[in-house]
This record gives sequence, C-alpha cells and structure tokens, in this order.
Amino acid sequence: MLTPFKNDGSIDYAALTQLTEFYLEAGAMGLFANCLSSEMYELKPDERLESIKHIVQVANGAVPVVATGTFGGPVSEQAEFIKRVHDSGADAVIMITGLLAGKEEGDEIFNQRVHELLDLTENTPLGFYECPEPYKRLLTPDQLSEFVATGRIVYHKDTCLDINQVRQKVDAGKVNPRFGLYDAYMGHAVESLKSGAAGLSCIQGNFFPELIVWLCNNYADKALESEVNTVQQFFTDHMDVMHHVYPIIAKYMLAKRGLDIAIFTRRNIGVFSPAIRKGIDDLYDSYNRLANQIELKVC
Repeated sequence: MLTPFKNDGSIDYAALTQLTEFYLEAGAMGLFANCLSSEMYELKPDERLESIKHIVQVANGAVPVVATGTFGGPVSEQAEFIKRVHDSGADAVIMITGLLAGKEEGDEIFNQRVHELLDLTENTPLGFYECPEPYKRLLTPDQLSEFVATGRIVYHKDTCLDINQVRQKVDAGKVNPRFGLYDAYMGHAVESLKSGAAGLSCIQGNFFPELIVWLCNNYADKALESEVNTVQQFFTDHMDVMHHVYPIIAKYMLAKRGLDIAIFTRRNIGVFSPAIRKGIDDLYDSYNRLANQIELKVC
C-alpha cells in the first residue's frame, strides 16, 4: 500500500480511506500496510500504528491486513513493536530481513534473532519481507522451511527475482498449509503463480490493482492463455517506467485515475521530470488499451 500525504507532509487519512476502498473494489485479497511503498522509514512510530489502525478499520474484516513491525535495534525492542502492530489490528506482522542482521552478519546470527523474536512474541502470526532497503537479504529455501515449520510464519514477500528460487521456496513452505509466498517480481508473475505462489505483492498493484487481480484469477485458464500472455508481456515491457521516482509516479497515476491523492512524498527519490511524467501518461494510455482488449472492468 501507499501512504497518501497532504501537501504539508501530514498523512491524508481521507485519501487513505479512499485508497483502501479502491484496493478492495479492485478485488485485492489482502493489504500490506506500513511497507516500503508506504514510506515506512519516513513515518514516526505512532504514525505507523495509527495508519495501520485506520486501514484495518476501513477494511473491516473484508481481507487480511499485514504490516511491518521491525525497524532495527535490540531484539527485545523489535518484539515490543511487533506486539503493538498486532494490537493495532494487523492479522500478521512482517519482519524486514535486512533489519534482523547486518549485511556482514551470517545466517547463524540471523536465524538466532528470528527464533528470539518468535519466542518473545508469543503466538503472533509473522512473516518476512526481503525489502531492498537498507539492503536486500534473501532467505534460502532451507531457512524458510525451518521458520515455517514453527507454525508461526504465514507470509513471505519474495524479492529474489529468480523463478527457480521461488519454486524452491514454495516447496519449502509446504510444511505449513497456512503459509503463503507472495512474489514481488512481475517479470515472471505467471510462472510464479503456476509454481504455487499464493499471490503477488508488487508495486504494480499501486498503479492498477484490478489487473493484478485479473492475472491471479486467470493465469491458469487455458481459454484465456493468449490474454494472460499479453498481460504478462505488458508488465515485462513496462517494468522500468514504473520504477522511476516511485512512489510519486504511482500517486500521479492514481490521481489520473480519479483518486483525490496528492503526489507528495516524504522520501527523497529524485525529480518528477517532464520526461518521467510523459512516460506515466503513455503508460496510462497503454493500460486503457490493454483493459479494453481483455475486457477488464476498470475501477
């Protein structure tokens, strides 16, 4: 999810309500609040909790809501914030892999801290996010299998960009039927879903969530194989344009689509240049043509 801000930099809760309802209307089967797209590192602890509570309230049980709960520091402090996030209504609390151990620290230390967090957070359902910041720390299939076997890990947002690793991780997670792997990489979205991924958790969902839903619903439909291939190619062809000065461009796209959302961001992610704006305007036109082609109902 994104976090809408007013032009003075404060969270725009009216826009957050509209945005949450937009995701739900599009058919999203879950919401990831307080994530990198939400500018979580730029939010104060109380803002993280209040925005999560607001999203949970608007969703009103329609879909599960997960949210990040680890932001570095001693394991005991991370455990306490995990509890606060869970108390805010999140169905599962997500741990950032790159904040559980330093880049120079090995898997043994990482694994130890994960088990410490499991011990300190009682029965709270947890998950992992291989977030690119502060650095990307990927889990191995063996690690994932070990953690999922505890019965506590129900979610994993994968960013390895390697379909073979995705397949291995999906297999590793089969030790617990409650667990789901959600792939962030749209370059192999169809293959990931065919390999058993529970769904997609990608920035493209912040541009046109109904197209992500359509793909999740139809990827295995032989009668729609041509359309599925077209949608997969659309994501592949437009991969780069959706990463320039993100999330400004996602907010700009949603404003074009009729949401009352400002493009203000707290992150310093570069200049929204005329060339980048034109790229998103062209993307908007391309998306509308694709939606007409596959007869997709646009929100």
